[in-house]
Amino acid sequence: MFRFANPEYLYLLIALPALIIFYIYVTIANRRSIRKYGNPELVAQLMPEVSAKRQHTKFWLLFSAIAVVIFVIAGPQFGSKLETVKRRGIEIMVCLDVSNSMLAEDIKPSRLAKAKQMLSIMTDGFANDKVGLIVFAGEAFTQLPITSDYISAKMFLSSINPSMVSTQGTAIEAAINLAMRSFTPDEASSKAILIITDGENHEGDAVKAATAAAEKGIKVHVVGIGSPQGEPIPTGNNSFLKDSEGNTVVTKLNEQMCNEIAAAGQGIYVRAENNNAALRTLQGEIDKMNKTELDSKIYSEYDEQFPTLAWLALALLIIEFIVLERKNRLFKRVKLFS
Repeated sequence: MFRFANPEYLYLLIALPALIIFYIYVTIANRRSIRKYGNPELVAQLMPEVSAKRQHTKFWLLFSAIAVVIFVIAGPQFGSKLETVKRRGIEIMVCLDVSNSMLAEDIKPSRLAKAKQMLSIMTDGFANDKVGLIVFAGEAFTQLPITSDYISAKMFLSSINPSMVSTQGTAIEAAINLAMRSFTPDEASSKAILIITDGENHEGDAVKAATAAAEKGIKVHVVGIGSPQGEPIPTGNNSFLKDSEGNTVVTKLNEQMCNEIAAAGQGIYVRAENNNAALRTLQGEIDKMNKTELDSKIYSEYDEQFPTLAWLALALLIIEFIVLERKNRLFKRVKLFS
């Protein structure tokens, strides 16, 4: 596998066409200046040691050296070994509720922000496990396919907001069904689905979906986030979401629904509060799961290729330096540029 360690430097290649245009402009300008003194053919006889071909050669040598140097600083590398690494871990698909009710602030700083904080801390504790991310409201979408790339997982997690799903609601059933299809095919690893939701506006039969997951050996854990007393949903500018009759909407945690889903999925239900107790309980439950061997194909070593290109650039610069713009009297009989 070939890659560049610093691909952002390849943008410098954009300057090369500009360099060619500038050289053409200077060449044309020089020719116009010579015409001011007379016929170019006659003027050339007065400057027998001047060689236009040498000037062109020096430019293209310098141009090539610059191009090679850009590739050098971009850091070309070849993956020398493709290995299948055996790791002992589990697979977890996280289903995160991003409906508007998750903006309520009965859990500080908000239900959604608290959920993202929990997932970020949980991801930091993973070592050889695989994790995927699904967001749902009225519909469910895969935000991150299952992976062991925790950096990407945290990057996708940080960008999550309710505007990602235009249809409002809480389609937990759709999220569970999508999660069951998202695990690594033919991987005999322990699998779990983690649902983080306030359980409001429930649609479909989530209990049935959780039961189907449990029958396949996939545990379904639920984290309820919010308070049973409820909280208005902020919409900005110190205002709150209102219904069609102008009444302020109060969103409440539906603990009964969350408990039923977890029980059907043979998992646990925990309620998230303004501390990390729920996270510790959940991590303890995940640690109890049997760790099985997971296959991960990786390039274990990357060989640096820049030394070869660096020597090539140096050689081009030395040749450019040796080639004179004027003909050398000592080698006037050598016709390399004629």
